Amino acid sequence: MNKILLIDDDKELCALIKKSVLQENIETDCCYLGKDGLVKLKENKYQLVILDIMLPELDGFAILEKIRDKHNLPILMLTSKNDSVSKVRGLRAGADDYVTKPFEMDELIARILSLIRRYTRFSQSEELPARVEFDGLKIDADNRCVTSVNGVFELPPKEFNVLLFCAKHQGKILTKQQIYEAVWNEPYVYDDSNIMAIISRIRKKIEKNPGNPKYIQTIKGIGYRFSKEV
Repeated sequence: MNKILLIDDDKELCALIKKSVLQENIETDCCYLGKDGLVKLKENKYQLVILDIMLPELDGFAILEKIRDKHNLPILMLTSKNDSVSKVRGLRAGADDYVTKPFEMDELIARILSLIRRYTRFSQSEELPARVEFDGLKIDADNRCVTSVNGVFELPPKEFNVLLFCAKHQGKILTKQQIYEAVWNEPYVYDDSNIMAIISRIRKKIEKNPGNPKYIQTIKGIGYRFSKEV
């Protein structure tokens, strides 16, 4: 059975989410403070974290950074309606997806299932071996990490999946829609900030000069391409 961690100080909402996802054969541990969630992460193995931004004491952004320091599991942020600044900030800090409050429970469950499914799906590549090396870049699909001039990094799910998808199609120009539908596994909805934030985080980890990328190149007005020269 899959198990998720829910960090939100709204006890009624936590109870509702816990009851709803149990019908999908998913167990839930609920924490109402971020610091308690961090303790739970040390004690248990989870397939997903749902993290609310508006938390007492340490807010969701602070907890997100602490989780990302040690864990690479998917993180789904809960944000306030029309709070685009928080969404972008969360994505740049390492969140994999977000849902705005108030939300339909069916939408939340769909996103939970999608994130859990993708967490393991991309580690099994039919087009690349478990470990592949480009010019100065090693991608380890088994451990979901990369080695570059900047060091060794265990990438969060979205970052690794986007990198792997681009590498599998080396030399091919990929539109944002193609990347989104392959990695998110759902119909594309115009959401360029999501993809752009993830590409930016990847570049900071694998590129010597993120402003002049060697691996994932921007094709203006179209999308991205993993360089065929590496």
